[in-house]
Amino acid sequence: MLSVANAPNEVSTPRLLLRKPRPDDAHALFAAYTSDVEVVRFLTWRAHKTEEETLGFLRHCLEEWSNGTGYPYVIEVADLKSGPVGMIHSRVRAHEMQFGYVLARPYWGKGYMTEALKTVADWSLSRPATWRASAFCDVENIASARVMEKAGLTFEGILRRFFVHPNVSPEPRDCKVYSRVRA
Repeated sequence: MLSVANAPNEVSTPRLLLRKPRPDDAHALFAAYTSDVEVVRFLTWRAHKTEEETLGFLRHCLEEWSNGTGYPYVIEVADLKSGPVGMIHSRVRAHEMQFGYVLARPYWGKGYMTEALKTVADWSLSRPATWRASAFCDVENIASARVMEKAGLTFEGILRRFFVHPNVSPEPRDCKVYSRVRA
């Protein structure tokens, strides 16, 4: 279970290990998903062409940890010993934690991301300063919407022309927004 005070460097769930990223994760993440055009289709960035791009991304993640603006976690499937297979990112936005996530294709449809999202949402709402846990996805990203629903987030509506998903279109796209709030 996650502590209320600060984000822990490592969290275990029944099937997963969520841990703070390390620069030496670049090779495994590049092989698992950052270079996969299909996996990054609905993300905010294009597929990485080199491991160095992935390393730069990881350095940015570690900066967020250092300055307290975000808590990205590498996701590992505990019993498979497969190494990093994805990431889930909690970003601090005033009284809100906003999540983004990605998982390598061989691990889709197994409930891993739902488990990870529920864990970080529970932790986020246990923080005294957090009143809202939220995430959004492109209206065409049905699988991501399903993850949010299964993790206990409630559909709030569609934000029109809300976010650019550069792998789909250069124009802002409609997005579904989901949240859980603390009463």
